[in-house]
Parts: sequence; C-alpha cells; structure tokens
Amino acid sequence: MKVLKTSIDEVDMKVISQAISVLADGGVVLYPTDTVYGLGANIFDNNAVRRVFDIKKRSYLKPLSILVSDIGAIDLVAKASLSQKKTISEYLPGPYTFILNKRKIVPRSVTGGLSNVGVRVPDCEIARRLAGIFPITTTSANLSDDEMLSNPTEIMEQLGCEVDLVIDVGELESKSASSIIDLTGLNPKIIRD
Repeated sequence: MKVLKTSIDEVDMKVISQAISVLADGGVVLYPTDTVYGLGANIFDNNAVRRVFDIKKRSYLKPLSILVSDIGAIDLVAKASLSQKKTISEYLPGPYTFILNKRKIVPRSVTGGLSNVGVRVPDCEIARRLAGIFPITTTSANLSDDEMLSNPTEIMEQLGCEVDLVIDVGELESKSASSIIDLTGLNPKIIRD
C-alpha cells in the first residue's frame, strides 16, 4: 500500500496521476471528498468493484454510487431530464448524491442489478480529478454499518486491509456522508439527510 500525503486545497497532479494509474490497473484508492473519505475503483473493472464490496464487507446486492468529474459527465452513466438537470445543477458540485435512472453502460456489479444509480459530483477537486478519465465508485471508507471515521490512519485500522493507494489530506472536518436525493419519482425524495 502506498500513502501519498497532500493538501485538500491544492491539487498535486503527480498524486492524481499516480492514483489514476492505480485505478486504471484495477486498484482501489482511499481518497478524500467534501464529506468523508471514499473508496474508489474504476466502475468498468468488475474485479476492482468487487474488492470495494469485500473491503467494506458490504452485500453485493447493496448498490454503490458513482463519482463523475463534473455535471456534464452525469449523462455518461445516468439519464436525467431537463428538470432533473436543473435540480442537480443547483446542488452540485456539493455534498449530495442523486438517484437517477442508470444507463446500460453502468455494470450490474456496481448497482446490484437495480435500474437506478446514485451519482455524485463532490465539491472536492481531488475527488473530481480522479474521475477525469472514467467514473469511479464513491462509497464511504468504513465497514458497512460501522462508524465513519475522518482520519485515514484510523480508517485503515478499521477496514483491517490494505487498499492499493491512500491519498492522505489529514483529518477531514466532516464526519457524515452525502445527503441522498431520489429524483426517479414524480417529486424529489430525501433518502438520507
């Protein structure tokens, strides 16, 4: 496992480049977001996605969300109407995950076979740049149903495993995951506040 220390406020492109290389090779990266640390894998690499589930001890039937680089990239993985896009653009980038109808390109391994997918564009340049070439998984870096921690060293102790790369920006201020809003119905529905 490699640990790269950097600043949340200043993007070090060498760190980003190394992390993207690890993701492209099927690795799993622990990375900061605007909420909590996340576990990232290339969504198109089924083995890497399975590793994320295994690291979290999460059921394969419980879907993972997807992180994309910007609002325009949402169209790559999800179908959004004009009104949905208007709502999304009011909140993203930011600490929100929006549930949308997925596109066929999104692998079943990511969504647990569901027809919807959670999509996120965090207000964190490091996280967005990691998804610059391909979308990545975004799920809190903790054991399923266990406490969310904000320090990478403590996170690695809790997970009891080694991811391939850690982007360490130190302690994050937030200790809560993104809010989840379902946009697939007639009206937006808050799933997690």
